[in-house]
Amino acid sequence: MSAARRRLEFGVSIVPAADELDAGRAIVRAAEDGGLDLVGIQDHPYQRRFLDTFALIATLLAETERLRFFPGVANLPLRPPATMAKTAATLDRLSGGRFELGLGAGAMPRRVAQMGGPARSPGDAVSALEEAIQVIRLAWSDEESVSFEGEHYRLDGYEPGPPPAHRIEIWLGAYKPRMLRLTGRLADGWIPSFGYLKPEAVADASARIDEAAERAGRDPAEIRRAYNFEMPHGDPAETIAGWATDLGLDTFVCWPSDAVEAERFAGEVVPAVRAAAGS
Repeated sequence: MSAARRRLEFGVSIVPAADELDAGRAIVRAAEDGGLDLVGIQDHPYQRRFLDTFALIATLLAETERLRFFPGVANLPLRPPATMAKTAATLDRLSGGRFELGLGAGAMPRRVAQMGGPARSPGDAVSALEEAIQVIRLAWSDEESVSFEGEHYRLDGYEPGPPPAHRIEIWLGAYKPRMLRLTGRLADGWIPSFGYLKPEAVADASARIDEAAERAGRDPAEIRRAYNFEMPHGDPAETIAGWATDLGLDTFVCWPSDAVEAERFAGEVVPAVRAAAGS
């Protein structure tokens, strides 16, 4: 695996729990003050302790000036794609281009169904995600009206707009072969998590994305390779730099335990990773 393919970016992720809001805000402030790039927030609307992720992102965008935010990843079955596209474009315009869209097929169909959403089979969930990417991009287009006829979603003369402030990237949380192929064919980025995909499995998964991208006539180097993780033990800078140079990962989103760890990540770990990885 070659070295990281683009400028390295770094961020943090926070839990949208209502009773942890102050702690989350402190982590975001540490990320903003420390010069980090990104903040991710998981999206589980059926979780009774969690605030709405998109509303929380809107609030935190208003409280920051530089950081880009993304849902990591948005729950598609509970968020219709055309409406999600409108929300994403609005957040992007209001923030001056600081929103990206992490998107998932929906990992907990039973919980989704409890909230009134569709309990899709794994195969149908991937098919719906593929349709949703097309719908979202149509909804961000500068066309006067757009139509789409799919098995799961349809548009009938929908009038897109207002457009986002910048080209919002769509990053997929993908692990299995079909999702990895979809990432290579259609997505702007890949954002797995350490808990579901260990570093020793990253190279094989990334190669599947490369192969699908090449078959679709795309340059694999254009696809962002992100990673969600808790702070590594030992020398975290050495570990993360190895992920960059040996695995080709380029975007690193840490789940800090608190604002102090976020400050350490931004102030000590990130500069050391950049020095070791040559970025």
